[in-house]
Amino acid sequence: MYVKYIKRICDLFIAFISLIVLSPFLIIISASVIIDSPGPAIFKQERLGLDGKTFILYKFRTMCVGAEQGGVYSGKGDSRVTKVGHILRRYSLDELPQLLCVLAGTMSLIGPRPPLTYHPWIYADYTGEQKKIFEVRPGITGLAQISGRNAVAWDKRFEINIWYSQHLSLALDLRIFFGTIYVVLSHKNVLSEETQK
Repeated sequence: MYVKYIKRICDLFIAFISLIVLSPFLIIISASVIIDSPGPAIFKQERLGLDGKTFILYKFRTMCVGAEQGGVYSGKGDSRVTKVGHILRRYSLDELPQLLCVLAGTMSLIGPRPPLTYHPWIYADYTGEQKKIFEVRPGITGLAQISGRNAVAWDKRFEINIWYSQHLSLALDLRIFFGTIYVVLSHKNVLSEETQK
């Protein structure tokens, strides 16, 4: 009941209201990104979502244009990250455009973070157990993000996300929601970032 109806209704309501309330702030961020570094304000990237289907994920651009050619990960001091990008990443503000993905139904507010189409593997190379993370919509934030963020190794991330997909509940999502607020404000465990995350 929660997965099919309540969770989706909550996603739509919160995403819609958030976009309206935050619209002036989103415009300011967009302008700041463009002024700070030549290129578009929004970064688009293919990710794997529900049932392993590919969708387009939106983020505020935090790196110079073409940064992906330099590799998947970026650590502290990476010259590809812009000045505004550092600020956006620090407070996870670069994730805000994904509210549009929530409205479109390709993402949820809370769920496993959607992996790249080629990293850590292509969809065909996931094991049957690992594919369980694709049984729910990917999220802007998730259990792995409040359990260590980027400091969590890939095998542990899968373990956490598989557990989440099998124990989905309103209580768990509320725990993750408030846990996310704490993690973002405390800047805990931000060790490395995927290119454009």
